[in-house]
Amino acid sequence: MRKNWFLVALVIVSLITIADSSKILVTAGIWLKEHNGPDCVIVLIFFLSGIALDTQQIREGLADFKGTLLALLIIFCVAPVIALFFTFLPLSTGVILGIFLVGAMPTTLSSGVVMTGSAGGNNAHALLITIIANSLAVVTIPVVLSLLLSFTGDSRIIEIDQLPIMIKIATLVLLPLLAGITIRNIFHSVITPFLDYTTTGNQIGILMMVWMALCAGREAIVAQFESILPIIAVVFLFHLALVVTALLITRIGRIGKGRRESIIFMGGQKTLPLSIILQVTLFPEFGIALVVCVVHHIIHLIMDAFLIQYLKNME
Repeated sequence: MRKNWFLVALVIVSLITIADSSKILVTAGIWLKEHNGPDCVIVLIFFLSGIALDTQQIREGLADFKGTLLALLIIFCVAPVIALFFTFLPLSTGVILGIFLVGAMPTTLSSGVVMTGSAGGNNAHALLITIIANSLAVVTIPVVLSLLLSFTGDSRIIEIDQLPIMIKIATLVLLPLLAGITIRNIFHSVITPFLDYTTTGNQIGILMMVWMALCAGREAIVAQFESILPIIAVVFLFHLALVVTALLITRIGRIGKGRRESIIFMGGQKTLPLSIILQVTLFPEFGIALVVCVVHHIIHLIMDAFLIQYLKNME
């Protein structure tokens, strides 16, 4: 039970938030989200990740060129192709657009790194993939999303302002990470007894992120509640296909234990905030697309919580 506390807490937080008809918790979550709550949590997560990183992990992560390329292949090529297959299913336009948005996204900024470490993988390599993928996203998203939309007959041009994304990666990811690494090197003997608690702190941070995302998306979820079960099935299949493909790619590429975890988690997990921004900007008339993005985020976290234990036991 103690090992699975994060999974149990994730389910409880999700259920309580959706069932909060009084909107006391939801209002608090929305207020935090609108007042830089997610940014503060991301800063804390990467600060703690920097403290947890050791020099050997950093060296191995930076040197794993093959693993990095495979992860980027999954993020930017495999995911959009899998998303495209859903156009052959009898799904509404809004659901398909939601899957397209998810498939075009770069890797998540926080949870994948934490889960990589929890599964015995290299945190530094996961961080490297996060930074590269989110940096490339400003170029890849307009191209990938436009190509996917062309299969639905939509010819709209996608534009993304690159500078704010680059600044966000620098301030929310790189600076806190470097600060954590610096503090670990300077005060190593002082913080060593507390290193075991960094993972727990990061997991609590992820719970906060999910809660705020749920609070913001609750209205859309409740409004489309009759469509929730089909959407859960769709996003479950999408993420399962990504995970299975990543497992096959790491096996074919002979990526062993300790290296494959970052490829699998970072390749499969997709960032939520950017997909929400694009949905609101590009497809405001398809509220169900927002539901797909939010539900996918929750489902892939739950699925990957199980995946942690599977990868630990896998040779």
